[in-house]
Amino acid sequence: MKIYTKTGDKGTTALFGGSRVPKHHIRIDAYGTVDELNSWIGLLKDQPVTTHTKSILNTIQDRLFTLGAILATPPEKEILKNGKKRLNIPHVETSDCEVLEKEIDKMNEELPQMTHFILPGGHQSVSFCHISRTVCRRAERITCLLNDHETIDPTVIQYLNRLSDYLFVLARKLSYDLKAEEIKWVPKKES
Repeated sequence: MKIYTKTGDKGTTALFGGSRVPKHHIRIDAYGTVDELNSWIGLLKDQPVTTHTKSILNTIQDRLFTLGAILATPPEKEILKNGKKRLNIPHVETSDCEVLEKEIDKMNEELPQMTHFILPGGHQSVSFCHISRTVCRRAERITCLLNDHETIDPTVIQYLNRLSDYLFVLARKLSYDLKAEEIKWVPKKES
C-alpha cells in the first residue's frame, strides 16, 4: 500500500464510498478528532497503568477506529438501493457504552467522594488522561454538530459522552493510585 496518493494535494479527501469533500468538511473534522483522541489514548496506554486498564484502553482504541469508520461514511453511501450494507463497517453497540459505565462504577468505588471541580495535573499520566478527556469532548461536540446536518447513529455520540466520563474518572483513579495530589478548584473570592 502506497502511503502517498497525491489525490489530496488540492485540498479534498475521499470518504468511504468514494465521494470527495474538502479537507475542512465537518465530517473530516469529526473523524480526524476521533483519530487524534485515539493517538492520545495510545500515549495514555504507554503510561504506568495496570494490565486491566491497558486492556480497556486497547478496547477503546478499537472502538474509536470503528467510530472513525462510521464517521467517514456518509449516510447515502452506507446502504445500497436493495437495502444491503454497501460497506462492511461494524457498529458501536450500547454494550460498548455499558462496559465504560461498569469501569466507571468500579473505579468510583475506590475513590474518595468528589466535593469540588478538579484542576488537571498532579502527575504526567494524569495530565495525559485529562488531555484525552478534553479531546474526547471536542470529538463529541463536532460529532453533535455533524449530526445537526446529517444523521449520525446516536450510539456514536453516546459512546463519546461516556468515554469522556470514563477518562475523567480514570484521571482521578490514576491520581489516587500514583499518590498524586488531586488539586481542587476553589474559586477565588472577590475582594
